[in-house]
Amino acid sequence: MNSPENQKTIQKKVVVSACFGTFLEWYDFLTFASLATYFSVLFFPSDDPVAALLASLGTFGIGMIVRPLGAAIFGSLGDRHGRRTIFLATIVLMGVSTVLVGLLPTYEQVGLLAPALLLFLRVLQGLSVGGEIGGAAVYLTEHAPAEKRGLYTSVLQLMGPLGMMASTLQIVLLQSFLSDADFKAWGWRIPFIFSALLLAISIKSRLNLHESPVFSELRRKNALAKAPLRECFQDRQTLGRMALLFFCISAGGSLIFFSAQVYTGVFLKTVVKLPAAQASTLLMISTLALLPATIFCGWLSDRIGRRPVLLTGLMTGMLAIFPVFQGILHYGTLPVPDTTMITLLLLVLVVPLACVTGPQTATLPELFPARTRYTAVALPHNLSAGWIGGMSPFMVTWLGVQFASPLAGLWYPTGLLIVASIVGLFFLPEVRNRPLDQ
Repeated sequence: MNSPENQKTIQKKVVVSACFGTFLEWYDFLTFASLATYFSVLFFPSDDPVAALLASLGTFGIGMIVRPLGAAIFGSLGDRHGRRTIFLATIVLMGVSTVLVGLLPTYEQVGLLAPALLLFLRVLQGLSVGGEIGGAAVYLTEHAPAEKRGLYTSVLQLMGPLGMMASTLQIVLLQSFLSDADFKAWGWRIPFIFSALLLAISIKSRLNLHESPVFSELRRKNALAKAPLRECFQDRQTLGRMALLFFCISAGGSLIFFSAQVYTGVFLKTVVKLPAAQASTLLMISTLALLPATIFCGWLSDRIGRRPVLLTGLMTGMLAIFPVFQGILHYGTLPVPDTTMITLLLLVLVVPLACVTGPQTATLPELFPARTRYTAVALPHNLSAGWIGGMSPFMVTWLGVQFASPLAGLWYPTGLLIVASIVGLFFLPEVRNRPLDQ
């Protein structure tokens, strides 16, 4: 039996290993999103800029759409064979496919083969993220002290913003030191190729992972699920809570995340017409503010419960998205753009995002039984994040084009957040401190 000191050491290693790998996943995945406006020129025909941008955003969305398939495959393997092996597989798949993006030929060089190859690599990235996201929440939560799960696991949610911030900072620096022509010619490749170094460090870190104590106990008792996916669909309570994740927690979190941290960058560059480096800098400020806010909301959920914090995030997000973007458009299109007001508006979206992401990591595993937990968390979470949240940048842009208004598409996340809030009010249970070995 491990002493308290040894247990704390193991927990620290688990946090570092799981979080660093997740950081790399998000760095890789969101570098593409940050460069979507460049990819529309590099990998697609340039005769129709709007169609090229939609195609680029759609390619980003494809990576999100295939996430549920990765969740079903890797989730089932994780429930049957353990977390450690799956974490190694997903990080290698993500890292290799990302490095290869940096080596792709452009549309000008090989024609339609360029977007085809890009699409293939995006699919591989989506599959690997499907296995990582959700599974990491289960793994980390099963190691966390029961009374501090919200605080302890909230650090995992920082990896998305940190990965995005690292990617954004790198792009800002490249755009500052390189001419626009050089960045478009070869500078955009550097963030992808640099991920090879991050991949090597991450693999070394994940080789030090310890298996989840909950999973180890299930294996010792010979109580592992033989067909986790089938069991999830056969158990009525599990199936109902998977639906809750899909329509409420995961949908709401992903909609707010993509509105606040992904689409804002596209909006600032393509609608407001701010210089790319300036838009990236403003977005990085809001990302920095998100870090302590997420930790605080995780801690708060340990004190007052997961339900009130999550519902606060869903409802404030529902109310804030449309007026925030309306304000950004107003202040960004003044003769001299008011960057102070734009920054403050971006910070408004930090509040609902932190309220959802802070307690989210702990909440997901607490909803489900141990033997099918990986699958039950990963599948609906990735279905929702991929199909609802991941397509939101594309849907917002497309609706804006259809209705000839850059703000019309924002009714897509707002409307779905109304649904998420209603579902949460009626069906979201309080699961704080629930035993995880059941």
